[in-house]
Amino acid sequence: MIDRDIHLSRALLVESNPLLRSVAADQLRSTGVGHIAAVSRVKEARLLIEREAFDIIVCNREFEDCADSGQDLLDELRRENQLPHSTVFLMVTSQATYHQVVEAAEAALDGILVRPYTGALLIQRLTEARHRKRELSDILGALDRGQREVALARALKRLQGDLPYATYCGRLVAELLLGMDRPQDALLLFEKLARPAGAVWARLGTVRALIALGNLQNARQAILAVLNDEPGTADAHDLMGRILVEQCDFDGALNEYREAARITPGCMLRSQHAGALAFYQGRCDESLKLLERSLGLGVQSKLFDALTLLLIAVLRHDLGDGPGVASMRDHLLRYCERFPHSRRLARFVLAADVLVELVQGRPDAALAALGGFSGQVGDDDFDLEAANTTLMLWARLPETYRADTRYEALLERIAMRFCVSKTIAEVLMASTQRAEPALAVVRRCQARVAALAEQAMDRSLKGEAEAAVRLLLRAGSEALNAKLLELAGMIARRHREQLPEADAWCAQTAAIMSRSCKTVTHIAGIQRSGRSPGGLQLPVRNRQEPADAAA
Repeated sequence: MIDRDIHLSRALLVESNPLLRSVAADQLRSTGVGHIAAVSRVKEARLLIEREAFDIIVCNREFEDCADSGQDLLDELRRENQLPHSTVFLMVTSQATYHQVVEAAEAALDGILVRPYTGALLIQRLTEARHRKRELSDILGALDRGQREVALARALKRLQGDLPYATYCGRLVAELLLGMDRPQDALLLFEKLARPAGAVWARLGTVRALIALGNLQNARQAILAVLNDEPGTADAHDLMGRILVEQCDFDGALNEYREAARITPGCMLRSQHAGALAFYQGRCDESLKLLERSLGLGVQSKLFDALTLLLIAVLRHDLGDGPGVASMRDHLLRYCERFPHSRRLARFVLAADVLVELVQGRPDAALAALGGFSGQVGDDDFDLEAANTTLMLWARLPETYRADTRYEALLERIAMRFCVSKTIAEVLMASTQRAEPALAVVRRCQARVAALAEQAMDRSLKGEAEAAVRLLLRAGSEALNAKLLELAGMIARRHREQLPEADAWCAQTAAIMSRSCKTVTHIAGIQRSGRSPGGLQLPVRNRQEPADAAA
């Protein structure tokens, strides 16, 4: 008997070979596990884990005649907060190389079983893992309840006391500091944790802290050093891709995302990220291949992003594949039935309606449907993803329709709202298929935003802080531009002593940004809020809310 509660536990066995699955199930029963579910594929396991809670998961690392990987499953579940920290995850492999052992440790894996293994070894691994879970139960329980401050204090106490599992607690502390917007403190701790043995997770942690501090140059140098030592680390390629996107090197970023997807062919998210960036870069064949791979990995999964369906629909439209467009629209309609209150999904269906009309040769009907979509541009929840969708649909209307002055006015309104950086401006231009006059309009708006910011800073330096704040507030509120609003708040705070209305202005900018600019840097399908390659992912309070269903 492993422990007195083992009979209450629920276990999931992921094994493709029926005979080995039967043997492993018998071994689990012999340990006293009360309930055992068994599946043969990662796709099935992912769906089951999303629907049910398991105390123990025993999963193959490699699968016969399949590119799926248990490591990909674990990484994805951790990254997307679908696996409580209290769950024991054991990996089964035919051989344990040094790299696999390191990779497992960095993924917070609870143990490796090398086949053939005995029931006694399984009991030993489970005993060790469940003991560790009990030792850290106060910390892990606080994390699973969303009590991050409590978890931070408890983990820090164990780290400072050099108690058992102190290194793991140090990693938790560093991740929590990053999540609490304390990147400098996180950087110092990650650097300290990286010193003994140069653990890749700690080195990637320093990179993520440097990115959070805006120090992209040093972050890039650090990630290059990691890739030089460990070129097969998918998370490192993800982070390099993120840095290159920020530096507007989209071709370089695509190479990194492509490599990360190649290293982990069973990872749905990486296929989606690489496919979306290939789409924006005009690599249609590659994009379709990657996105359809994601579709095959499991459209029912909570980790599947419905944007993939829309991008496939656009690519199918460009190939003149009417049935393919209609099929993606049907998928989106089924998504809407599952999440009827999601405005994001409603927009996707409306966009698919436009594509159906276009592929069937009815541009007037498409324009009428697109008018309803474009009418949402001023809505608070109209984010960068919605803006890109609007522009990619307009770009596929016949050129004579784009000559309409309504298109240029719409394009200018979108550009003035979302041109907050060179990167975002480039993404907007990519969504228009880089067609004139769209490029000229986006560039003009980008220059106008930059000129307003420069004018305000110049006034502030000349002692005209009030005029600077009023200029930025007026322009930022009208355009809902996060860059201008953020700068207005910054100048107001800096000159609080000289500005009687400073607190009111700060509150006003914060309210507008909270209401209308929450996802302005979320680049659809490429960079997502709350996802951190290489990080030890911390659970959110509600595991039932899918990313797709965000309003």
